[in-house]
Amino acid sequence: MNYDVYDNPLIGRYASAAMCQLWSPQTKHSTWRRLWVALAEVERDLGLEISQAQIEELKSHVDDIDFERAARHEKVMRHDVMAHVHAYGDICPTAKPIIHLGATSCYVTDNTDLILMRQGLQMLRSKLVAVIDKLAKFAEEYRDLPCLGFTHLQPAQPVTVGKRATLWCYDLVLDLEEIEYRISTLRMRGAKGTTGTQATFLSLFNGDHETVEELDRRVCQKMGFDQAYAVTGQTYSRKVDSQVIETLAGLSQSAHKAGSDLRLLQSRKEVEEPKESSQIGSSAMAYKRNPMRAERMCGLARFVMSLTSSAAQTTATQWMERTLDDSANRRLTIPQAFLATDAILILYRNIVDGLVVYPKVIERHLNEELPFMATEEILMAGVRAGGDRQDLHEAIRVHSFEAARMVKELGRDNDLIERLQADPAFAKIDLTAALDARRFVGRAPEQVDAFIADVIRPIRQRYADELNQSVDELRV
Repeated sequence: MNYDVYDNPLIGRYASAAMCQLWSPQTKHSTWRRLWVALAEVERDLGLEISQAQIEELKSHVDDIDFERAARHEKVMRHDVMAHVHAYGDICPTAKPIIHLGATSCYVTDNTDLILMRQGLQMLRSKLVAVIDKLAKFAEEYRDLPCLGFTHLQPAQPVTVGKRATLWCYDLVLDLEEIEYRISTLRMRGAKGTTGTQATFLSLFNGDHETVEELDRRVCQKMGFDQAYAVTGQTYSRKVDSQVIETLAGLSQSAHKAGSDLRLLQSRKEVEEPKESSQIGSSAMAYKRNPMRAERMCGLARFVMSLTSSAAQTTATQWMERTLDDSANRRLTIPQAFLATDAILILYRNIVDGLVVYPKVIERHLNEELPFMATEEILMAGVRAGGDRQDLHEAIRVHSFEAARMVKELGRDNDLIERLQADPAFAKIDLTAALDARRFVGRAPEQVDAFIADVIRPIRQRYADELNQSVDELRV
């Protein structure tokens, strides 16, 4: 590593080796060459004077790219595609005359981006499915552990730890549906020519429209796509990029929401992310236990979400058949969106694999608020015991306000139950039974069960092979 040059943290710290390799110059330019081979093969099959020897020569040099040679060409030509055409031609002298025949630069650049985006989405899908699976197992394990619910970040009716986890998990399920849709609908730009009219190919094939259409179909098939986009300018619509990055941003939103919840829960000491034995929380405060994984996940998520504006603006400002102001922007936004999302899922998996739950702390926090929440149950029990509903309501209101005053102004424990026990109006009521938290979680455990059966089980069945893949190591 050259420590005198900026190193993108997504490469150096966060993303997986596989995702870094996918967006590497080697993968990109090898794909360019595979596209040139595919074009030459189809053109030969459809009647152009291209020899099998020329094609074999191209095939034999798909991966041995001389990047320094290409850089020297680009310095002179100021055109990256033509620089690589010449670098390829330098080691394929026999095939040099037919490289890139009839094509425009976007034949290799755009088609490669679509190929890599589809592969990247498939890689993210595998990681996402694994996180969904692990999070569902966590939800199942804690399906019936009551905990304090929150609305407006204020104590609310109890839920269970498992039910709360299904909320995080279901967001990811919705993200999985979006990724599946994007994978299924991504197409190739195909062989469309300089402004998308296929004029150059029509000239090569002497005005034969059917042959030009067949060329387009066969090139797509060779590269693993069933279809090309119906119409393009020089580029495919940049709306596609925007849609893909929006999908990654949606996943990031889900991760950020869960990460924020976990950070709040760790502050309350109820649930904690995993911690290494020698991990340091603060350079000054040695006692600190910080949710650094969840914090990093949120930080990366915000970065991905911010990229949507670049993609949207690029889509909106493409003039006529294309402008080149998209190029530099896309070189940054598309790979980095994938790298950052990959890092997010590595973090999410690591967090879920090692989540620590503290039932006693959860119970203590719940018990601090439960007397207030039990008042409606106590009121109904009092009526069933023969009391007057309005009188009981007023008594509970008075005692509740006084108990709340003791908590807020004097820092004392919530003594509402003791106050009610001392009130003759509640003498016939079993107030201890009214404080059983399980009576207030509704169908939360059963909802977890139904979620696992109806939503998670089909995903596990659909992606059974991908659930056994190795786990990416968290590097820092």
